[in-house]
Amino acid sequence: MSLAGLSILVSGGGSGIGRAATLAYLREGAAVTVVERSPAHAAELRAAAGSLPLEVVVGDATAPEVLAEAVATAGRVDQLTCCVGVFDHYTSIRDLSVAELVTAAREIWQVNVLGALAAVRTAWPALEQARGSVTLTLSESAFHPVGGGVLYGSSKWALRGVVQHLAADLAPAVRVNGVAPGGTSGTRFSGLSALGRAESTVEDRGGRSDRIAATTLLRTAATPEDHAGAFVYLADPVAARVVTGVVINTDGGRAPLTAQVPEVQT
Repeated sequence: MSLAGLSILVSGGGSGIGRAATLAYLREGAAVTVVERSPAHAAELRAAAGSLPLEVVVGDATAPEVLAEAVATAGRVDQLTCCVGVFDHYTSIRDLSVAELVTAAREIWQVNVLGALAAVRTAWPALEQARGSVTLTLSESAFHPVGGGVLYGSSKWALRGVVQHLAADLAPAVRVNGVAPGGTSGTRFSGLSALGRAESTVEDRGGRSDRIAATTLLRTAATPEDHAGAFVYLADPVAARVVTGVVINTDGGRAPLTAQVPEVQT
């Protein structure tokens, strides 16, 4: 198993891509500590992990005290994976008042960007000691104006820069990389509380899988599990030993709007 003996901390590992990465880490032999805000998602994750070495800290993964508790629970941190994020449901700033815009922007940038930075800073002493690695979760919207509105997209563009700058800042002790998933079915990705959408998910609109597939070169809609291999690779201290400052795009290939991709005959 490629991650045998590693201790991995995952923020936001109770659902969607974070959950898939967590379970993949466990299957590859790692002991995993997860921070998850939802008690229900935490219980589901524990059930899915079975007897595998999983610890779950229930709390807000952007709160300093919760992050400190999670690092203490993990004991050693060979790898930190950040998966916490909120979505803007494609909201245009034209549809928001200035006051709503400011409130929504503060929330999404604080959770999606500052939350990751706070997790890295909290885990830094343990990561440095372990000569470990960090993996941030980006999005196809970090590369293209798709997959969300300007608030969500700008937060992911910021994380793309964070990968580059942290890779330099934490070198040579710690590797820093990212995974940029494309549209994904079954994530239960939630919205901004500032917009009254905290309980809404990207799955609420029907036909999501078909819409995703239509925009990829591979004509497929990814599941959370489709991204897990990239996380496992980047966490592997042997296979990815010289990999830092890199973002792996697991988006099915971004199809240009004008491209005519032939359908596969089956």
